[in-house]
Parts: sequence; structure tokens; C-alpha cells
Amino acid sequence: MALLGALLAGPAIASPCAEDLLRELGWHIEHAAIDTPRIAGGTPCQRASLAQAQAAGDLRAVLPQAPARAQAALQAMFDDPATVCAYAFRLGDAARRASAQLAANEGYRFFGLQTGWIGFGAEGAQAQGWQRFRSFGRGYAPAAANSTALEAFYRGHVRTECGVGRQVAQLATQRELYGDAAFDAAFTPGELSIGTFVTLHDTDSILLGAHAGEFLADGKAVRTSAMGRQAFMGVPGFIEHAFSKRFLDDISNQAENFIVVDVSEQAAQALAAHGGLAYYDGLNRQLWQLSQQVDGLGRRGFERLLHERDSALRARLDPYERQVVARMDAILDDPFYRGFVVYVHPRGVQPIGYHIARLLDRNPRTPYTIDLALHNLHTTLYRRWIDERLRQCAGATYR
Repeated sequence: MALLGALLAGPAIASPCAEDLLRELGWHIEHAAIDTPRIAGGTPCQRASLAQAQAAGDLRAVLPQAPARAQAALQAMFDDPATVCAYAFRLGDAARRASAQLAANEGYRFFGLQTGWIGFGAEGAQAQGWQRFRSFGRGYAPAAANSTALEAFYRGHVRTECGVGRQVAQLATQRELYGDAAFDAAFTPGELSIGTFVTLHDTDSILLGAHAGEFLADGKAVRTSAMGRQAFMGVPGFIEHAFSKRFLDDISNQAENFIVVDVSEQAAQALAAHGGLAYYDGLNRQLWQLSQQVDGLGRRGFERLLHERDSALRARLDPYERQVVARMDAILDDPFYRGFVVYVHPRGVQPIGYHIARLLDRNPRTPYTIDLALHNLHTTLYRRWIDERLRQCAGATYR
């Protein structure tokens, strides 16, 4: 924030750069002969789009004409939750672009934990822009340009499990947010390290390492749900077995790591009404209990039965099983299961209900819980993006 403070403090730079960036984010700013600024951020995180937020009267400010007071108001506006929500619209767009690219790459595959974490195939890591710093595929950092390294996951042949898949999706979101030139300049190779989660703690990683800065801990999404749908954009999380590992049949599916790419209005309303994700852990437990009363479905049985609504499979059920499945359908008709959309490697972009149904097949002896992971999207990474945009503006304006 030192650069941000310096830019806002300097009269020659602060007014055009800070105000232009806030306008670009969606603020409508006027100046008037007043002593006290009038800031009306509104609730943009609850809107479907920036245009909808502006039409609803969000993101409006009237600032004093006196330069010093206007500059102080601009600085305060960068800390306003409404500005973070305005940034979240861009973050969501970036997360959707990143996840679409990753999901479209047929060369980006999965293998189980027991065979390693990251594999760059016959081409090797260096040829695809990465260099190893830990053995057994546990740690890599970009070897050349950051964008070139991420391109390996968009176009190259790489194998990782879903934990690294989540890291890659998080970093690819930053790439899409910044654009390649700024992404290459803004981050050091160490800041974009990938590997085991434990490995990242000993690096400069912007996700979990020394440069991650300030984390937001909201595992059950209580605060995020209260803010609104856009507050979820790009946020990492995980679906994890509720019972101990001795109840797992498929260790490779003990958990699924995700980033959120979209939340429907109805899903956001349901999350807010129920106070976050804990309520859905209870519903997941009910689904699991009901699933114990239906058997003989075959491969991908519950995925086909509950997500695909396979009519032929449903026709094979006996009358009692049909009643059970009807109760499961009713639970999964909650807007959260259909409108809370996540990216999981290698499953692509799917609603959360798909994953809950799928995991009933993979590990039928345990229910699953859903949590948001620690993240710094609205704290350190937000501030770094603001810094970078102000730096770009200052350089363009005064070089």
C-alpha cells in the first residue's frame, strides 16, 4: 500500500490516476462545493453485473472540489467494500476465462496422489516454462516469463492432481486479470510457485507463502454469503470427506479442490438465508444417508441418476427406491446445488451438486463437507492489483 499512499498523496498524480481507476471500476464520481464527501457504495456484490449495480444506484460519490479533501476521499474509496465488489466483477470474469482455458486443454490430465504431484511428460518442465525446486514433483516455479509458464496448462501436456489444479486456476485467474505483460512484470517466479500445499508455505508464493500477506478465513462462508454473490468469485475451496480416511474406498477422490466461477442469484439468496455452507453440510449428510438405501446402480450410478437424471436408470428402480430418489431430487433442487458453479481439475466447470452426486459413487461410505479455503483475493492481491494499475497510469502520464 506504500505506492498507493504515495500516488494518492501527490497532487499531480493522485487526481487523474486514482479517480480514473475508480471510474474504470464502475464508480460514478462528481465534484461539488461541499466540505464532506458523500460516498454511496451500495451493495454491488449482490448484483448480477456491474451494469445492474450502476442501474441500481450503487457506486456513486460526490467529492469536495478542494484537492486535498478530494484526494483523501479517493484514498478512502479504495478501502470501501463496494470498491472490492466492483473489482470482484473483473475477478469473476478472469476466473471464468481461466477455467474455460484450463478445462478445454485435453493435454492437461490428472493422476492420483500416489504417483506424484506434477508431471510435465516427455517434453519436460524446462521446455514448458517451469523449473523444479523440490524433488518428486513437489515444487516448481516459472523458468522464464510467467505467462509462458501458465500457457503450459492452457496448451501443453501436464499432469497434476486437483490440489495443484486449484493453484494453477488461482494463478491463471491472476494472469487473466492482469494481462500477460503486467502479469510477467508484477510477480517474481517464486511468487508463482506450485506444488504440495506444504511446499508453498516455504516459498514466496502469493497463495500460501511469504508474499501471501493478509488472509481471509471464512471456511463456512458466513461473511461471504452475507456480502453477496460476487464476493465468491475466484475464491478457492474444497469438498472433503466428513469421516476418517478408513472410510475411503478411492483415495484419489478423498477431496476435490475448486475455485468458484459463478453463483446464481437464487443460489446466493439461499446461501444468505441459511448463513453459509454449514447448512449444506447437513443436506450432504442427508443425501449420503438416503444413498445407502439405493444400490446396484453400476458405474457412475449416482452421477447418472441424480445429476444426469438418466430416465432408463430411473426406470429400473423399485417403488421404494423411487421414493428415496425423489427425496434426494428434492434436496438437490435447492438452488445452491445447481447455481453454485466451480472449476475442479480435471472435471471442468460444473455445479456443486454434480460433485456431491459423483462422490457418492467414489466413496460411498462417507458424506462430504464443503469449505472455502484461506485466500487473499480481497486483501493483498486486491491491493497489489490496485498498486499495479496506479503504477501503470503514473508511468503513462508522466514519462
